[in-house]
Parts: sequence; C-alpha cells; structure tokens
Amino acid sequence: MVDDTLQRLLDTEMQAEALVAEALAERERTIAEASAEAEAAERRFAARVPEIQATFLSKAEDKAAQTIAELERRYAERAKELRGMADQCQVDAIQSALDAFLDPERT
Repeated sequence: MVDDTLQRLLDTEMQAEALVAEALAERERTIAEASAEAEAAERRFAARVPEIQATFLSKAEDKAAQTIAELERRYAERAKELRGMADQCQVDAIQSALDAFLDPERT
C-alpha cells in the first residue's frame, strides 16, 4: 500500500513535471512567434519607409507648387495694378506737359 501511494506520488510528480515542461515549451513557442511577428512587422514598415517618404514629399511638392502659383498670381495682379498706375501717371505727366507747352501762362 505504501508502495502504491509512493508510486502514485511519483506518477503525479512526473505528470506535473511533464505539464511544467509542456508549459515552458509553449511559452518559448509563444515568445518565438511574437518575436517573429514583430520582426516581420518591422521589415514591412522598413520596406514602406520609401513609399511613405515619397508620399510626404509629393504632398509637400504639391503644396509648394500651389503656394508658388498663388504668389505668381498675386505678383501678376500687383504688376498689372502698378502698370496701370504708371500708365495713368504717364498720361497725367503728358497732359501736364502739353498744358504747360500750349498755355505757358497757366503754370
């Protein structure tokens, strides 16, 4: 009877050790899987970096082109406005010169 009890205890201990070994192996497999998944995600991200950079660069270039176009439009408007003012000043100056030439007493 003592032998049976001892044998059952030994069997139970062996089962417990087997369960612990199985749990440790499962833990190691889980860690290895997680590590492999993390490395794969890192590689996928690293592979996408040029694409991400290109997207941001493209957007920045588009924004710069829009800004340049807006500045050129404003410049053209201002140049047209200044040209109109210069033309008017020229007309006024010619008119004043003609008035002075045609009627010297007026000046």
